[in-house]
Amino acid sequence: MIPRLRPGDPPHPSALNVRAVLLASEEREIPMAAVDLAARIAEQSNAPVHGFTIARVWGTTFGFPNPGLLPTKSEWDKQRKVVDKAVARLRRKGIEADGRVIGTRAGAKRIVREARRLGCDAIVMGADPPRHRLVSDFVWSDEPYRVKRKAGDLPVYLVLD
Repeated sequence: MIPRLRPGDPPHPSALNVRAVLLASEEREIPMAAVDLAARIAEQSNAPVHGFTIARVWGTTFGFPNPGLLPTKSEWDKQRKVVDKAVARLRRKGIEADGRVIGTRAGAKRIVREARRLGCDAIVMGADPPRHRLVSDFVWSDEPYRVKRKAGDLPVYLVLD
């Protein structure tokens, strides 16, 4: 049996045996503590880490993508730098790592889908302190908590900034 800290919390990272780890972000800079946690989890199983970040799509017009609402070139570049920086740190630690950036409106849904597609057994993300549920549904920076709710049985480790 894998020990849990409290009901609903993911298992202790040292108790995991993973095939791969997803290090994800919803537009924020990936904290070094999150990179280090992903490296520790992956290292004990000799597993790769997949860096993944979202370039936010702001919406649609009449149900169709609108070019004015898509990420700009500078937003894409910023997210590539975020994921490249995390991947470089992981590789310096001797961890096999790669990175990917996608654009979407449904960040939590895409992060969980990507973790399942890549066969990841854990997700690590940076997060802000939790907010009241009424407010959090309207704030993009609360996406890590939505990932945790949507992930089901997949452990999600949130590293507070």
